[in-house]
Amino acid sequence: MKAEYDFSKGKRGAVVSDTGKSRITIFLDNDILDEFKQRAEKAGKGYQTLINDTLKADLKDSTSPLTVKILRKVLREELASA
Repeated sequence: MKAEYDFSKGKRGAVVSDTGKSRITIFLDNDILDEFKQRAEKAGKGYQTLINDTLKADLKDSTSPLTVKILRKVLREELASA
């Protein structure tokens, strides 16, 4: 260890630049993780990339606009159960 360090060219803030991704800790069931790893191996991708792609696709589907077809389907289901 040095007796003295030069921080005159040091910068404040994050050491690693923002890549548009965040490191998190998440707990997944082992069977889910195993399935993603198998699918990723077949696809030639990383399993984390595959999980990310799956989550993006689900979010995209859930934010789709309400169409007349979907509204009619929901109304039919609700009226049938009444």
